[in-house]
Amino acid sequence: MIKKIPFLFVLTFLIFNASAQRNVILIIADDLGSDYCGFNENHLDTIAMPNVRKLLARGVRFRNAWANPLCSPTRAGILTGRYSFRTGVGDVVGTNSTLDTAEITIPKLLNLYKPNGIAKGHIGKWHLQAPTPVNYLNPNKMGYDHYEGNMAGMVASYTNWTKINDGTASTVTTYATTETVNNAISWIKAQQTNKPFFLWLAFNAPHSPFHLPPAGLHSYTNLSGTATDIAANPKPYFKAMTEAMDKEVGRLFDSLQLYQKWDSTDIVFIGDNGNEMSTAQRGGGAKGGIQEQGISVPFIIAGPSVVNPNRVSSALVHTTDLFATILELFGNADWQSRIPVNKPVDSKSILPIIKNQALDIKPWNFDEVFRTPVNTGDGKTMRNASYKLFDLDNGTQKFYKIDTDTLESNDLLRGTLNATALTNYNYLCNEMTKLVGTGGFCSLTPTLDINNPDNLQVYPNPIIDFIKIKNTVETETYQLYNTLGQVIYSGKNLQNQNFSYLSKGIYFLNIKGKNKTTLKLVKE
Repeated sequence: MIKKIPFLFVLTFLIFNASAQRNVILIIADDLGSDYCGFNENHLDTIAMPNVRKLLARGVRFRNAWANPLCSPTRAGILTGRYSFRTGVGDVVGTNSTLDTAEITIPKLLNLYKPNGIAKGHIGKWHLQAPTPVNYLNPNKMGYDHYEGNMAGMVASYTNWTKINDGTASTVTTYATTETVNNAISWIKAQQTNKPFFLWLAFNAPHSPFHLPPAGLHSYTNLSGTATDIAANPKPYFKAMTEAMDKEVGRLFDSLQLYQKWDSTDIVFIGDNGNEMSTAQRGGGAKGGIQEQGISVPFIIAGPSVVNPNRVSSALVHTTDLFATILELFGNADWQSRIPVNKPVDSKSILPIIKNQALDIKPWNFDEVFRTPVNTGDGKTMRNASYKLFDLDNGTQKFYKIDTDTLESNDLLRGTLNATALTNYNYLCNEMTKLVGTGGFCSLTPTLDINNPDNLQVYPNPIIDFIKIKNTVETETYQLYNTLGQVIYSGKNLQNQNFSYLSKGIYFLNIKGKNKTTLKLVKE
């Protein structure tokens, strides 16, 4: 005789089982900016990515998503939820930059939240420690149960490379993109059916070295694959590598369905920074720079946690925000109680947008890059919904109406700021100063402050040679000096002086007339 199981018991079991099955996979494409992605507004030339596109109908795509302009800072920011100026990782890791293993990380917090209750795997590229001394257990020290992949920033060859498997090195000749998915599928298959998992899946593709992937993984039939052709025409090889990655992503998705984990797995797909210079599609910026071409990336969150999927969000989000988001996707809403006071976290959870409960999570996005030796493009940037401010380490500032000038072609500081632009300039300057805590982004009245006592306006800014002043009077005298307090010019004939010889950086102009005011200038 078959006994009837009470309906309430069955419902409770199903709810519990669904909760226990919730998984998260973070997929990172290496050096893939948003402009090659046909589903993004700012796309130019596109790449066929049908499997990544499958996420769109199940998720939320973020059109205003930033990553750091280099891979190590992006990965450090996701893992710790902290900006580069806090972790010290502002460049690709090497002898001068590495991530401290004492940092609080996603897998460490997941283990504190549910000790031994969530499987934690990292498969693929690591690139968060200095190459020497060699420490193959570095990912495990960061909290992962299992690590399998390459630890450096790139593989020397996609078909002959060194893989680390929980501290043990071996030589692999399987195509790297394929091997990464093979390892991911094997790890997923090995997980207990009642134990949720977090998988960080970091592809090397489409990062250089550019090459012709194995046949069957891409649609390009007219590429010779010779070193000469690759050097002369890197873009089609870059696109073929991305197609191959998408093909293998499709195989990963198929395995999730085979193991009945597709409907219980949230999937995040991102690029870690913009395209490198040889594959960049626009002038003026690429990987390594804080222009849009260096930091604008594809960013999709899809899966069962998404309420009302197939949405596009204009919210300002950063890859650093994945730290809080991933923790909360597992139900760890109290993670902040585990954060030491001396290790502040910057990450803002995107869960309210995923749950369709909010349109935004913060009023601005922040990014930065700092390298050793110093690069001319090093500096910080911050944007709100409409404007974007650059504050470069060489003293140069730039300011754009980013919602309409996505190519950053019209620096507003070269002309006269209207009241709205000035308000936004001051807001971003002050917010950046409060965040970083050092530096005087807005320590003095900006050059184009229409509210200064005499309604003086100095232009252009940045200056190139001559300084022009509106609303000046004959009785006014001027004193131009540098950040060291050294006087460059003093007198009444400022507008006839050619300052093209000055070094790039910040200068200050004292104007003495009916009233006295000090204005900040930037020399390019």
